[in-house]
Amino acid sequence: MHRLLLLLLAPTSLLVAPSSLLMATPPAPGAPSYEVSLTGTPDGRTWSGRETVSFTNTAAEALPEVYVRLWGNSRGCGSVEVLGGTALRDCTVVKFSLPKALKPGERTSISFDVKLTAPDREDRFGRSGEFSFFGNALPVLAVRDATGWHLERDMGIGESFYTVAADFAVRLTHTGNIAVPSTGVTTDGVAIAKQVRDFAWAAGPFRSTSVTSPGGVTVRTWATPMVTAAAVDAARADAAAALDEFGRRFGAYPDHELDLVLNDRWTKFSGMEYPGFVLLISPNSPVVHEVAHQWWYGIVGNNEYADPWLDESFATYATDVFEDNHRVGCWPGTLPVAITRDMGYWGAHDSSYGTFVYTYGSCMLHELERLIGTPVMDRLLASYAKANWHGVVTPADFKTAAQAASSVDLAPFWRTHGIG
Repeated sequence: MHRLLLLLLAPTSLLVAPSSLLMATPPAPGAPSYEVSLTGTPDGRTWSGRETVSFTNTAAEALPEVYVRLWGNSRGCGSVEVLGGTALRDCTVVKFSLPKALKPGERTSISFDVKLTAPDREDRFGRSGEFSFFGNALPVLAVRDATGWHLERDMGIGESFYTVAADFAVRLTHTGNIAVPSTGVTTDGVAIAKQVRDFAWAAGPFRSTSVTSPGGVTVRTWATPMVTAAAVDAARADAAAALDEFGRRFGAYPDHELDLVLNDRWTKFSGMEYPGFVLLISPNSPVVHEVAHQWWYGIVGNNEYADPWLDESFATYATDVFEDNHRVGCWPGTLPVAITRDMGYWGAHDSSYGTFVYTYGSCMLHELERLIGTPVMDRLLASYAKANWHGVVTPADFKTAAQAASSVDLAPFWRTHGIG
């Protein structure tokens, strides 16, 4: 996500264990798949229907329950309604007790009715004029790992989300004169998305254009009325170039399509990434940064609450490289706060979040490139992405990959740059 300077202070979050412990066991539930059928009101603001989530118990012990995250309720209850399960805490968590404990390796599913109404705010999940946006709105499975279930709060800045790659089949039916761009590729009325971490969509009378990049990826734009044709053209061209460039650097973009949704009226963010689907402010859209997130979070996943730098620093660094900006001298020296702090800390220190996680994090990666050399850095990032394709990484994973790629002893570098 690329943020504006305007930030909201959010309530204190749950504490989490050090990220170095997060992947001691595979995350569970594993191999999730979502089948969703929703019908929208003619204006596209409210969608209701049925959702079925299938999953495998990838833990070493039986699983008696699962939890579903209703992120859309994080800024006010009632926008996401689920019939079934037991609502917990702040209306962003629903517990589903299984009929019998799911043994390791077994697979089952849960189903529930769901109703989503875009709240009256110009946000990633919200309403802007005639247009509705459903980012982080669809209920998704919470993740359980060695430290337990991750039910951390959305801190109101950046992202606090933690999901594993899943398959989605989503039917969005409506009778209105509206367009409904979404994650995935729509065939016969069903949007199919393979191995993605979330599913987002928008609804409204957008005007649309498309182009195919030289590398073969279709870039579709969906614009609200006040977005100029020049802004659309610029965003589409930047996205197509970035998709091909990052594909060469980090591994080919695995989907056939990327949808850009441009609006001129957002005030709390300038860009927000979802798999194959990006929300952008216009003009001055941070297109390349959000496209970079298709790799750094979308493909190479991380616990965004525990380790926000693992996607934001990498997306910022990738944008710099795309723009041939090597940020010489940008590292300020010893930092008073480590860039590796979690979102609980940054939610309480929101004015420092962008500087440390985005700017200093990317500066650290530029410093690493200068230390080990550009060819080695390029090979490192390509091999790191390949090894963790559609997986979940921790800081220890990146440090291990970097040391394996370089003959330079990196221990002093990590100490100097506060990477524990």
